[in-house]
Amino acid sequence: MEPKLGIQRRMNIKNREYNWGARTYVMGIVNVTPDSFSGDGLIGRETEALEKSISFAEDGADFIDVGAESTRPNHIPITEGEEIDRIIDIIQKIAVNVDIPVSVDTYKPTVARLSVEAGASIINNIWGVNNDLPMLELSLQTQTPIIIMHNQIGTHYSDFFSDLLSSLYSSVEFAVKFGIPSTKIVVDPGFGFGKTPDQNLEILKRISDIKELGFPVLMGISRKSTIGYVLNLPEEERLEGTEAAVALCIAGGVDIVRVHDVKEIVRVVRMCDAVVRGWRPNNWIQ
Repeated sequence: MEPKLGIQRRMNIKNREYNWGARTYVMGIVNVTPDSFSGDGLIGRETEALEKSISFAEDGADFIDVGAESTRPNHIPITEGEEIDRIIDIIQKIAVNVDIPVSVDTYKPTVARLSVEAGASIINNIWGVNNDLPMLELSLQTQTPIIIMHNQIGTHYSDFFSDLLSSLYSSVEFAVKFGIPSTKIVVDPGFGFGKTPDQNLEILKRISDIKELGFPVLMGISRKSTIGYVLNLPEEERLEGTEAAVALCIAGGVDIVRVHDVKEIVRVVRMCDAVVRGWRPNNWIQ
């Protein structure tokens, strides 16, 4: 295990302070795609996407994550131009009308740049940042926080968890040496990306080891196929499995959970945080 690059406790985004460890934060997913694996794509339906974002904020979401290209297995990649046409206007509308930070889910630097100019406050890159100099330059120039995810083609590893940690460490080390402040980095182990179901379950079991890197951890586990394999259920019936996985994430110390069902997951998060992190609502009676 590599030495820690430095434990990060706070991050400031859009005039808000995120105090890692005090509670678990919820990121609501807004897909503007025709082929989202979860079946919730809102391509060409900007009003619905905006209404969904407003509803997420009202239900307790801390971030909105907007994506225009599906990441489901065997999805058809789209061009940079197609992604720009799908995503920029809706990001602008959400940023103006919703008072929580907007994250753009993209691995294309030009899309990320235009999204930040439109109002996005976070870059969520599913392919990490090793040698991705334009994305790092954008983050550095605009001081935009970046989520660095582990991903690879195929599921072969010499030693799965050791390789996962080594890859994440290499990515964040590269970003820090490039000049990205460590307080602007979140790591994501990439549940469901380049991993077998057993490997995904090992991630859930060993979150505390990922925390040893010293950075806030995001987990995107909502409705994922591993949950479907365990429970033998289709995407639309995986809420309870997602809730159980979120509870395991919180017990392990995850800082952000990225989910489709915000209202339900916020309730799970608050109940778990009350036990795991000592969180209490404002109207708490001693």
